[in-house]
This record gives sequence, C-alpha cells and structure tokens, in this order.
Amino acid sequence: MFDELREINRRPKPFECYTAADLWTDEHTSKKMLEYHLNGSVDISSRNTAFINRSVDWIVKHFDLDSDSAVIDFGCGPGLYTTRFARKGITTTGIDFSARSIDHAKRTAADEGLDIEYIQSNYLDYVPSKKYDLAVMIMCDFCALGPAQRKIMLGKFRDALLPGGSVLLDVYSLNTYHARKETWTCEFNQLSHFWSAEDYYAFQNTFKYDDEKVLLDKYTIIEKSGKRVVYNWLQCFSAGSLKNEFEDNGLKTMKLFSDVCGSDYREDSAEMAIVARR
Repeated sequence: MFDELREINRRPKPFECYTAADLWTDEHTSKKMLEYHLNGSVDISSRNTAFINRSVDWIVKHFDLDSDSAVIDFGCGPGLYTTRFARKGITTTGIDFSARSIDHAKRTAADEGLDIEYIQSNYLDYVPSKKYDLAVMIMCDFCALGPAQRKIMLGKFRDALLPGGSVLLDVYSLNTYHARKETWTCEFNQLSHFWSAEDYYAFQNTFKYDDEKVLLDKYTIIEKSGKRVVYNWLQCFSAGSLKNEFEDNGLKTMKLFSDVCGSDYREDSAEMAIVARR
C-alpha cells in the first residue's frame, strides 16, 4: 500500500506521459465529455453558447470570411464552431480525435443540410490535403501538447494554410499558472461518475513546474477492476514565449488578444489568443 501511494503521488517529468486517448476515445468518458460540450451554460470541454456565438461573429468579421473562404478547425469536437461557420456559407473542415464527437457533428450537419467535411483523427497525425484561409484551434488545446508536439502542430498549420492564410488559437497565460496551487485530493466517484459508470476512487495531484511553466493534473482512477492514470498537461505562456514559438516555426505573429472573441489584450488576462500568418 505504501508503494502504491508513493506511485500515485509521483511527480513525472514535464510531458513524460500523454494520455489523450483516455479522455477522448474511452467509451464512457467520451460520452461524458460530449455531454459537457453540449451544455451551453458552462465552460467545460467547450465555451458557453453565448461566448461561441460572439466568437464566431468576431472571427468572420476579423478575417473577412465569406462564401469564397475555407476554414479548418483542429479539435472541432461536436462541431460547435464548424456548424456556425458553415451556416454562414463558409467552406468548413473539422478534425477531432473523438469518434463520438465527430458522429454528433456529422448528424447535426446532415439534419441542417450543411456540407461540412469531418475527419476523425488525431490531429498530430493528420496530413492536410487541402489549403485553407484560416486554421483555428480553440479551448486552449495547444496547451495540452508538449514542445515536440507543438512543433508538429505548427507545421500542420503551415501546411494547411494558403499563402497569406492565418491561424487563430488560444492559450493559458502565466496568470493562470501563478493562480494554481499544488494540491492532493481523493474523491469517491469524482464529478458524478465522470471516469467510470462503476464506483471508483479518484486521486488528483496538481503539480507545478516552475522552470517550464507547466501545470499537470494527474488523475489516478482506482476501480475494483484495476487502475488507470490520466495526465492533463497545461503549458502556460508569456506573450513573448508564445510569439517566439510561432515565429521560430515559420509563422509570423500579427496580434494578441485576450480571447477568441477579439477582446483587447490585457496583461492580467488568464488566457491569450494569437493571430499568426503563414
């Protein structure tokens, strides 16, 4: 038991383990994630409905999108942004890891008669076959990737964009990093059976890595049938480190905002949105 508890509380190296599949492809957890996506009153998995509506309106206006434009959404989930883009006549592609989310997005498009291309794939493995005016990655997905994965992703953006095309994504700022504390908790059936339909104990460790400005929520889920561990990494950025990462990978940064609704950039914001151009 002592060794088991020591392993539960072990601090891994930054981005040592990557367990996205346990969130997005597990039969039970992916269903719970979709429920959060579709709950328009909360900011879990996706932004709330009012935010998304404002965000899409701003994106269309800021990037001057119309029926001649093409947009690709990396990590599109159940199509909350892609559906809205397509309703405005924009050629739209969505890619997501979760088969459950993609199936929901496809059903929505079919019900509304929208011509949206959906691809069920890990976007790190996806090879763009078309060119787009705009690539988006929203809800701070970029922060869940390690340095090598982010480099791959920035290359995907470059490959997917037309000359002069743009990328828009949001990230957590250093304010988010400084606001978090290292903690250890244990909860029975955490988040109303989020992790399993069966009874379980969820141990949650929050670790901070000061040199890298990385946060980790490590979940150890113990059921009668066994144990599994899920790692939720969050890379936090300063304005300078975010710009440098983009420019070092061939994308020219154009402007920073406080969110993907185009709010003016503030140094005390918990998040940042960046616009960059190929």
